[in-house]
Amino acid sequence: MIVLVLNCGSSSVKYQLIEFRDGASQVRAKGSVERIGMRGAILNHFREDGDRVKLAGEILDHQVAIEYILAILLSKNHGVIRAHSDIAAVGHRVVHGGEALTESVLIDAAVMEKLRECIELAPLHNPHNIKGIEACRRLLPGVPQVAVFDTAFHHTIPDYAFLYALPHVLYRRYGLRRYGFHGTSHAYVSRRAARFVGQPIESLKIITCHLGNGCSITAVQNGLSVDTSMGFTPVEGLVMGTRTGDLDPSAILHIMGREELTSAEANALLNKHSGLAGISGISSDMREIWEQTERGNERARLALNVFCYRLKKYIAAYAGVLGGLDILVFTGGIGENAYYVREMCLDTLGFLGIEIDLAKNRQPLQGDTAISTAQSAVKVLVIPTNEELVIADDTRRIVEEKETQSTLGPVAAKTS
Repeated sequence: MIVLVLNCGSSSVKYQLIEFRDGASQVRAKGSVERIGMRGAILNHFREDGDRVKLAGEILDHQVAIEYILAILLSKNHGVIRAHSDIAAVGHRVVHGGEALTESVLIDAAVMEKLRECIELAPLHNPHNIKGIEACRRLLPGVPQVAVFDTAFHHTIPDYAFLYALPHVLYRRYGLRRYGFHGTSHAYVSRRAARFVGQPIESLKIITCHLGNGCSITAVQNGLSVDTSMGFTPVEGLVMGTRTGDLDPSAILHIMGREELTSAEANALLNKHSGLAGISGISSDMREIWEQTERGNERARLALNVFCYRLKKYIAAYAGVLGGLDILVFTGGIGENAYYVREMCLDTLGFLGIEIDLAKNRQPLQGDTAISTAQSAVKVLVIPTNEELVIADDTRRIVEEKETQSTLGPVAAKTS
């Protein structure tokens, strides 16, 4: 089975074409379309054999972007499929499923209606996810489509962890609660971690740290998410590239009053001008922050310290939530590559049983790697995330189950 995975943002579409055969998966091609609706739109395409191509064009909307993607996948010189019919299914990353959509699902009219209801919960993300689904319906008619939600893994968080201390009527009316995000990443690396140590995930207490431009941390107990740092939106929690993370809500109200900001301007301040970029005044990129720290830039050093301090607090807090810790996982661009972040956030957490092998931690990492010592009571792992594979695998599974039910019939499928 060949699955096309799409991740539609406001001005971009990222894609992977993944083939499942004989119990294994292979990325046949991947790439992205950037600057949709703007001048200088670009498609970058990478094939499994190393072939690369960059195309510029007038890409006005998501449908045109997906037309470009399908065209390059079918291209004689750069493609990997012969016809649209080679694509058995399309898997879509959807940011928010709310409380109604708590697992990956085959998309039909009822699901589309629920996705539209979730727009108010994720107005910056879900509309673009929906555009991708609607474009595929037109361009690939009859091809099954599956929605895989960032929020789904976190639906097991208990009410005392997801509720805010606001009047309860606001939760009932507007769904104001912690939802959590990066769920596909946290699910993937926690399962990989259990396989790495050779123990059933149901017996393990795991903390997963997804650190990139967006950052979140999750407590996983018995294979289930029991708490996570992102909340009603992805702003809450850890310091991020351009997001504030945890903030006294009165602070933003104070700033809005003093600076006469509109709600849209305040939203931009929280999401686009804060975090590492806001503190350092240099960049949202951790590599640049580290480079400037090494050169003695005090603002860069401060940004790095704030980032690592916040991460350290969450790790210790979630170890308390879990009542202990067996495995700590780092993933994402920063988590996988910034050895200095891993060292700085763990430097005083030895009381949890964490002992890092500094030599291993500083070596270039390839694949799943343990960076803790043999004596460490907690296994500390660096595991590259693969959200696209989770989306593709869920899509494959759901479509195959649907095909089986269609073949057997409802009664036979239920009793088989």
